[in-house]
Amino acid sequence: MSTAVRRTALTTAEVYALPAMPTLVPEAAAAVGVSRDTAYELASRDDFVVPVVRIGRSLKVRRSDLLAFLGLPQEGEAENS
Repeated sequence: MSTAVRRTALTTAEVYALPAMPTLVPEAAAAVGVSRDTAYELASRDDFVVPVVRIGRSLKVRRSDLLAFLGLPQEGEAENS
């Protein structure tokens, strides 16, 4: 029987591969290493680590905000430095 290992946070490459507006859960929550419940709770109190945008019934964040929070350069920024 194989035991799957649950990874909490996304790798840097996985964060860069996110769409421009990833969903709060599971994408943004995984990027910052919090559970779905914690992400929803923080978003409901306007305390998630980056601004949350409601689009219809969907909660999304900006990938650029996630990159800034994680201290990662925006794509193209590293080559220009």
